[in-house]
Order: sequence, then structure tokens, then C-alpha cells
Amino acid sequence: MLLMRKKYKQLTSEQRYAIYLGIKNGDSQRTIAESIGVSPSTVSRELGRNKKKHGGYSWRLAHEMAQERKERLPGNRDTPEWIKQKVFRLVRDEWSPKQISGYLEKYKQIRVSHETIYKWIREDKIAGGDLYTHCRHKLKHRKRPVGSVKGIPNRRSIRERPVEADGSRFGDFEMDTIIGANQSEVILTVTERKTNLVMTRGLPRGKDSKEVAKVLANMLLPYKDIIKTITTDNGTEFAAHEMITKRLGVPVYFTDPYSSWQKGAIENANKLIRQYIPKGASFKDYLPGRLKQIQHKLNNRPREKLSFSTPKVEFYKQLM
Repeated sequence: MLLMRKKYKQLTSEQRYAIYLGIKNGDSQRTIAESIGVSPSTVSRELGRNKKKHGGYSWRLAHEMAQERKERLPGNRDTPEWIKQKVFRLVRDEWSPKQISGYLEKYKQIRVSHETIYKWIREDKIAGGDLYTHCRHKLKHRKRPVGSVKGIPNRRSIRERPVEADGSRFGDFEMDTIIGANQSEVILTVTERKTNLVMTRGLPRGKDSKEVAKVLANMLLPYKDIIKTITTDNGTEFAAHEMITKRLGVPVYFTDPYSSWQKGAIENANKLIRQYIPKGASFKDYLPGRLKQIQHKLNNRPREKLSFSTPKVEFYKQLM
């Protein structure tokens, strides 16, 4: 296999999503670069190489174009049927082609490129199959603005957060909420940045800030000794952050106004959850049983970021 030398580290899908949101918010390339830990030239090169046909930047399209530029594993036209069936089972379990390819090569010594898997899915769709329905939906990030800092006493800005809390160390968390068809239907979502482990809970009292603080503290209390920071946006449901700090002994930091991309890990986690709970759906159909199943699926899916290990495995490795 021909090995191509990389001149710089490839951006992850999370970093490209943060670039997209930064551009949407009117941030400079330097500000965006600092937020995702790369040089301004990397952001400039990314925007130059991955423009849409009529201008603009789509993080999904950019990631696909970048993957296409990588050297492909040659597809085997005579792939044994048992390998295809194994792949199809994982597709039906909502694993992405990239996750399947990486997992099979690392743990099963089976080499099937993700492009080949996409080709099989397209062929199956043409033949009237349903594999494509198990691929990630075309989700858009939420449109509700999250920017006002009113009603949040003694708020700590993300600019005060230690520079070490960049996702490279264990113990830095992000939190957010997902809103249902009824504004009183709310799910609290939490993720650990290094491993991307996802935790979820329904909020019976909606966006009541004291209830949010209480539920979060109960969720994270078993991990109190390893939590270093918690980061969230400026939603008023997090106004009781001082209760969280008192219970867990950890500071809560807030993103800049209208800069939800500064907590890209939880934004991405919410996007994955929305793969199972579409916008407009009532949470009554998902709480609590199906939500637990979704959390289990996400934490047991391999991630490219984790060298195709899973969030659950990597999270608990850190606790050992």
C-alpha cells in the first residue's frame, strides 16, 4: 500500500463543525483557530480547499471531501458474503461506515474501506433495501439562540477556564439541554470531552434551573473526584450553577454569547442523539427506557477520535 506523507494533522469532524459555527457567528479565522487548537493557516487552508460549488462552507461536505482525498483502501469486488453480512449488521446498529471500517481493521483484521461500505449501502437502496435508513440523518444544529447572560448571577466566562481544559486531558465535562415538541419536555445531556462518553437524563420540571442543578449533581456525584471543569452555554436553565459548584466542588464556565461552538463536544453529542429523537418528537415516547438505550448505543459505538475504541471503554479505563 502506498503511504502518503501528511504535512499536517487532519481535522476531525468536530473541529470542522466548530469552524462552520464560528463562520456563521462571524468570528475571525484566528479566533476559530484558537478555539479548536490549530494554527490560523490550518483554518485558512481548510476553507480554501473545501468550499462549496457556489461558495460558503459546509462542515459535512468539507469532511466528505477531505476523506475522499485520503488514500482509499482498494475495494475487493469478490468480498466474501459473510463479511458483507457482518457489515450490514453493524450498519443496522447505526454504526457509520467509517466506524465499521476502522473497527473491523483494528479488531477483526478485516479490511473494508468506508467508501466500499457506502457503495454497498447505495446499491442496497437502489435494490429497494433499507440499509440507508440506518445512516445518520441530515441534522441541522438548533436554531434557538443561546447568548443572553441575563439571569445568570456570578457567571464565570470560558475565558477564565484553564487552558488545560482543551479536551486533551480527562475530567473536563460539557453540558446542554435538548428541547422536545413541548417546551416543558427537556433532556439534560452531558459529555466528558476526552472520551466523549454521553450521559442523559429527563428533566420532569423542564428548564427549572434548580432542578437542572439537582439532576446534574446526582448524575455526576459518582465521578466527583475526577471532574475538573464543566462548561455550558448561557441558557437560563443553568442559572443555578453555584448549586452545582457547591455540590460537586467544581467550577462551571459559560461560553461567550452566541458561541455555542465553544462547547463543540456536547453539540456533537446532541446531534448524535437527534439521530434517534427527531425534532418535533414528543419525549414521552423516549423517557426513560428508550433514552437509556440510545445512550448505551452511543457509548458503545467506536470513534475515529479514539482510534476506533468506544467512549465507554476509554472512560472507564481512566477510572481504573
